[in-house]
Amino acid sequence: MPEMGMSRSPFTSDEAVTVLGEACRTVGVPTSGATMIRLGENAIFRLPAAGLIVRISRSVEVLDDARKEVLVSAWLRDAGLPAARTADIPQPIVTLSHPVTFWHPIVDTGRKARADELAAALHQLHGLPPPTEFKLPELNMFGRVKERIDQAADLDPKDLEFLRGRLAKLRTEYDDLAYSSPACAVHGDAHVQNLIVDPAGTAVLIDFERFAFGHRETDLSVTATEYEIGWHTDQEYADFCRVYGYDVRTWDGFPVLRALNQFKMTTWLMQNVHEGPAVAEEFRNRLETLRDPSSRRRWAPF
Repeated sequence: MPEMGMSRSPFTSDEAVTVLGEACRTVGVPTSGATMIRLGENAIFRLPAAGLIVRISRSVEVLDDARKEVLVSAWLRDAGLPAARTADIPQPIVTLSHPVTFWHPIVDTGRKARADELAAALHQLHGLPPPTEFKLPELNMFGRVKERIDQAADLDPKDLEFLRGRLAKLRTEYDDLAYSSPACAVHGDAHVQNLIVDPAGTAVLIDFERFAFGHRETDLSVTATEYEIGWHTDQEYADFCRVYGYDVRTWDGFPVLRALNQFKMTTWLMQNVHEGPAVAEEFRNRLETLRDPSSRRRWAPF
């Protein structure tokens, strides 16, 4: 297990496949026909023979997040909020220093969830009483960001210096924020890609590793930031605000959350620059936006 703060080799798709095979042998489920759905903060695989979805985290350092995901899934189920459900397997397990969890698949109609459906899910979530069976951690808006920068050993030293300086500035600005809303359960990564629309037309919430106790503005600022970089139309964002009942951009702290979201989106993508030239090019595009926010560059989604 790498010590916290030490450099690690990147988490590649090849490594994820190796972990998948070992983890599935451990719990006794077949891997035939396995396909990778996504490589992001986690590697996510579909196992058609087993009828399961497998999530593999980047390192054992985030084992507590994997444990939390399992607990949150049960809590949301009991609260009646449509959400992903874990499989009936003792979990999480740790395989080759990677936490692994197993989930029931959600039949995906292929329709992208709408911003107003995300607003409805967040409105319901933010109105729930906090769980009593376990304690949600306090929201850490900077979770893993420093580690991503520290592990980017092959990045230009000038870029690393810029990112570290920008991170320090954002920490100061974030610490000065004053929220007017009451604290509540928050998703922590609230974008439309974390909803799957099932055949009944229900938007099902997924990806619980960033769940925490925080303030609604942090969740709402994600869609607002995406709107401002061109990922939602004027009508889509208007529908989002109408359904939720609030436009976070009217809050004077939003510019800080927008800058922080863009910083996190850039350092998240930075982890995968080795996956191909398109990713590397988009990382450079985002980095230049951070250097010059007035440039208004359009970001490509990944």
